[in-house]
Amino acid sequence: MIRIEHLSKVFRTEEVETTALNDVSLHVKQGEFVAIMGPSGCGKSTLLNIIGLLDNPTSGNYYFNGQEVGHLKEKQRTQVRKGNIGFVFQSFNLIDELNVYENVELPLIYLKKKASEKKELVTSILDRMNISHRVKHFPQQLSGGQQQRVAIARAVVAGPKLILADEPTGNLDSKNGAEVMNLLTELNQEGTTIVMVTHSQHDASYAHRVVHLFDGQIVTELENRDIL
Repeated sequence: MIRIEHLSKVFRTEEVETTALNDVSLHVKQGEFVAIMGPSGCGKSTLLNIIGLLDNPTSGNYYFNGQEVGHLKEKQRTQVRKGNIGFVFQSFNLIDELNVYENVELPLIYLKKKASEKKELVTSILDRMNISHRVKHFPQQLSGGQQQRVAIARAVVAGPKLILADEPTGNLDSKNGAEVMNLLTELNQEGTTIVMVTHSQHDASYAHRVVHLFDGQIVTELENRDIL
């Protein structure tokens, strides 16, 4: 599903040039669950942003489902993202002015789904995430664990093939964190590919494979059975 070849990303200002990723090659198969680990500033989030088509690499190639997408313009990247890629962030990134139902419905509006289909999909995923009793609540009226469940519901409501999770348990206590990891595992078992950035060795243990980044380069790739 994901094939990255000799990818680099350089950020430039007038005074400074920073290499965030340096000659990274990575393959992720359909249905895999991959964790990306490494110290702060090693390029994890930059790599996730490029995989999620939020940014372009400076050089190298990125193939998504066989299509070279690394150097598309923003409008083209948006088209590829729609319905294919869902995002889960550490800070939830819910829209404060929208209630739970409206936050989850948002991706379906962009996909121009019919009203009846939207209602069915949103109701179904909110039931699954055990958050349907909060549909009229706004994000600030929810606990952190509830907000992350809403964020996951929004990420998966359109049935994306790929979920990108950036520190999905980073703002949660251990109980809510375990719930989120169990939800991601369930989605993966149903066939969704997951790429997750994490600092947590515990969260990484849920993945099939752990990729370690250091100074913008992949230093190790281990199957989880090699680690345990």
